[in-house]
Amino acid sequence: MGSIALRSPYYRKDTAGTGANSAKLTLTIEGNLEYTLVKSTTAGDTMLWEISELCRDFLQLSYDGISANETITIISTLTSHASTDGTGTALSTDTDTDIGYESYGIFMQGANPITYPPSSIPTWLVAPDPNHTGINDEYFIYAPTGETGRVPYINTSYQLGYSTFTANQTEISGTSAGKRMNIVRVDCTKYGQGHKVAFVNKYGAVQELWLFLKSVNSITKKQEQYQRNILRTSGNIAGTYSQSTHTKQDYNTIANENITLSSGYYPEWTNQWFEQLLLSEQIWIHRTKETNPSQTDVIPVNIKTSNFTKKTVLNNKLIEYTFDFDMSFDYINNVR
Repeated sequence: MGSIALRSPYYRKDTAGTGANSAKLTLTIEGNLEYTLVKSTTAGDTMLWEISELCRDFLQLSYDGISANETITIISTLTSHASTDGTGTALSTDTDTDIGYESYGIFMQGANPITYPPSSIPTWLVAPDPNHTGINDEYFIYAPTGETGRVPYINTSYQLGYSTFTANQTEISGTSAGKRMNIVRVDCTKYGQGHKVAFVNKYGAVQELWLFLKSVNSITKKQEQYQRNILRTSGNIAGTYSQSTHTKQDYNTIANENITLSSGYYPEWTNQWFEQLLLSEQIWIHRTKETNPSQTDVIPVNIKTSNFTKKTVLNNKLIEYTFDFDMSFDYINNVR
C-alpha cells in the first residue's frame, strides 16, 4: 500500500507475460470498478499506464470547518493476456492498493512523487523547518493567543487524520503523527483577531494558516446599461415625460466581494507555506458572521494574487506577504 499524488501524473507499470498480445488495466475506486482499459502489447514489453488523471475525478473534497472526502481508495490491477482484447486467463497480474490524495509534486521531485514531507511516516502533513536541529524543533504552526485549531497528519497506513489543539496549548505530542508539533502563539489584538485561512496544501490536506495583520474589504461591480424611451405617447400627457424617470437604465448588475490580507511576520523557512497557498485550488476563509458576531462563517474564496516573490531575511529583513482573495460567489445572490 502507498499514497498517490493525484494532481501530478502517477504511473503504474508491469512486464507483459510470455505469449501476451494485450494489456489490461482495471481501476476500482472506493469499492466500485470504474475503468477497464485495454491496449495491445507483446511478451516482455513494459505495460505503462498513467492513472492519477482518471482517479482525481472521484475525489470530492468538501470543507465547512471540518473537511470530508479528502482521500479515495484506489485498487489498480495490471494484467497481460494472450487474446487481443484483454479477455481470457491472465498471463501476469500485478495489483496495488493505494490512497489517493489531492496533492502534487514539483518537477525536481521526479516521477511518482510522495504525498508527505521527505521523512518517514507517520508524520505531520505541513511543510517542516528544513533547518531543524532536533526531533522536537522540526514542525511548527502559528496561531493567535486563545485560538483552537487542528493539524493534519498521515499515519503508517497512509490514512489522513487530524490532531486538534485547545486555546492554551503550545505543543501537540503523543499523537498518531509520531512527532511533536510546536504551537507558536501570536498576540495580534492590535490589528484585530486575524483571519484563519484554510487551504488544501501540497500534501493534499487542509492546512490552517493565520494571516495576522490588517485586512481590507472591497466590492466591485459590473453592469450593463441601455437608453430608455420615457416619452409618454397617449392621453392628455402625450409628448411629455417624467423628469424623475431614468433614461439610462442599469441592468444585469453583478457584484463581487474582495478581501486583502496581510500575513504578519513569519520565519523565512515558512515561505513554502505561502507558496503552497498560492498554488492551492481550494481555499476558504473563516470570517465572523455579519448577522451574529459570536459565530463564524466558512467562506470559499479564489486567490487573486498570481505571483509570489520569496522574501529572505538578507534581502527583506522581515518576512511578510499580502494576498488578494475574491469570494467564490456573486455578492448579489443569483443561485437558481
